[in-house]
Amino acid sequence: MLVFETIKKLQQHLSSASTERNIGFVPTMGALHDGHLSLIEKAKTENDLVVVSIFVNPTQFNNADDLINYPKTIDADLQHLENIDCDVVFTPSPKEMYGDNSVAEKFDFNGLENQMEGAFRTGHFDGVGTIVKRLFEVVKPTNAYFGEKDFQQLQIIRKLVEKFNIPVHIHGCDIFREDDGLAMSSRNVRLTGLERKETPLIYSVLKTVKAKFNTTQISEINDWVVKEFDKSSVLNLEYFQIANESNLIETIHRNSGEKYRAFIAINVGEVRLIDNIAL
Repeated sequence: MLVFETIKKLQQHLSSASTERNIGFVPTMGALHDGHLSLIEKAKTENDLVVVSIFVNPTQFNNADDLINYPKTIDADLQHLENIDCDVVFTPSPKEMYGDNSVAEKFDFNGLENQMEGAFRTGHFDGVGTIVKRLFEVVKPTNAYFGEKDFQQLQIIRKLVEKFNIPVHIHGCDIFREDDGLAMSSRNVRLTGLERKETPLIYSVLKTVKAKFNTTQISEINDWVVKEFDKSSVLNLEYFQIANESNLIETIHRNSGEKYRAFIAINVGEVRLIDNIAL
């Protein structure tokens, strides 16, 4: 496994490889867990060479404390990647990626950026678009892999690729869950013991929403979800909504032929968790 900290050295290595080779790319912010590793394993089966980036991107944090508290476990991350025979790891500094000006570009993602996370995290998707576009320019991958836990981010990256004609295939991968259903996230390690015991409720609610979807009015489902979280003194519902998968606009009526997904964000103490389920 080769580790590069600079764009120049990474690109020198990648350019020395045959142009016939497919490059798979998995961008991460570190604090790797089995969900990340599943993306990398999938990339390994579909490409000749796999690049993983570890970069905690400052421009996508609208909350400074969240950036400060985001877990940073580079030594453990590199060991995980070594264990699964990752080919190349890119670990740049903010200065390497942004120079002296860590400021996000402004993007128009046709309104995708204004829904859900965008409404609660001002400027978040400008930061995501900025770093993903930059990483694609640096790595020039054939395929890139993203987990569906961040489904809104996945749709925005697809729109980014479309708008800027970036020659990369975007692959959405299934949400990887703990045995009790909690979606794997780097933030989970910050949960206290009591908080962690309560979090399986999130996926339990989503599964029930899926079961109710075809037989219950969406307004009734929305009310039921609010009441379920009102029962918890630990899990605080920030938002729940059922939205069209393609445009992410919240819906109150089902239309045949359309695909829908339920989205949720929960505040647990100082930790914010998101999840979703296809309906």
